[in-house]
Amino acid sequence: MRANSVPLPELGVLRARGPEARAFLQGQLSNDLEQLSSSRSLLAGYHNPQGRTLALLRLIGAGDEEILAVLPRELLANVAQRLGRFILRAKVKLEDASAQWQVTGELTAGGETVGEVRREEAGWSVQLTLTPARRLWLRAPTATTAATAPAALREWRLAALAAGAPQVYAATSETFVAQMLNLDVLGAIDFEKGCYTGQEVIARAHYRGRVKRRMQRFLSTQPAALQPGERGRLGDGRTFQVVRAATHADGRCEFLAVCALPGAAPEAEPEADAAALAAESLPLPYALPE
Repeated sequence: MRANSVPLPELGVLRARGPEARAFLQGQLSNDLEQLSSSRSLLAGYHNPQGRTLALLRLIGAGDEEILAVLPRELLANVAQRLGRFILRAKVKLEDASAQWQVTGELTAGGETVGEVRREEAGWSVQLTLTPARRLWLRAPTATTAATAPAALREWRLAALAAGAPQVYAATSETFVAQMLNLDVLGAIDFEKGCYTGQEVIARAHYRGRVKRRMQRFLSTQPAALQPGERGRLGDGRTFQVVRAATHADGRCEFLAVCALPGAAPEAEPEADAAALAAESLPLPYALPE
């Protein structure tokens, strides 16, 4: 393992293998798997029929008949089970391959293309984001696993927030419609491909109306601890729901949360249990549709 690698044991690997693996996933996920190659990874959403995101999958083309999907371990069994219901006669097999791969993250000096894949060191690396530059590594597990240094893990998590990179966990699975997580901005949705689960609702939101609630980035002004799925209220009255969060060394909490866009029409009265939180808005490295 590289000296600056951060072990990410919370991530698992789902393998789809077989001559129809690509065609099968093409009918289930939001991105166009025809664009997946040995040198290009894809981010794709798996959604329910209402267009709400069950999980986000980082896809790697590991071979002509093999696709690896990286996602939180806590969602892997449910995703495999739900996908498995639709296999029918398709020549594809799904299996949990987490034990065969060690997933690590690495903050790099820079990168050229989001989604770029490199095959090296008996595994793969994927350029996740450029601002800041983050790479994800899949390698064969070693006999000993290095402990994750808290400071390094904090830096990795804060870098993901600065990149505006969403994630879905058990607490938020089937909570957010795809565009609420900015999946359209991040290239995780292909609006020209054929049908997939949830496609009708996602396409309607894209073509017929402005999405009023989107994922945005914030930093609490005082020490706080937020978890995915937690609800709250900002100082301007907007309610939010946390997508992912990380704590700074001084105790302040940086977080990505879905809430109304600034300047949107006033919301209905927030839930009675929504706690007020003093927080400042931070920029994302990409522009949200107006």
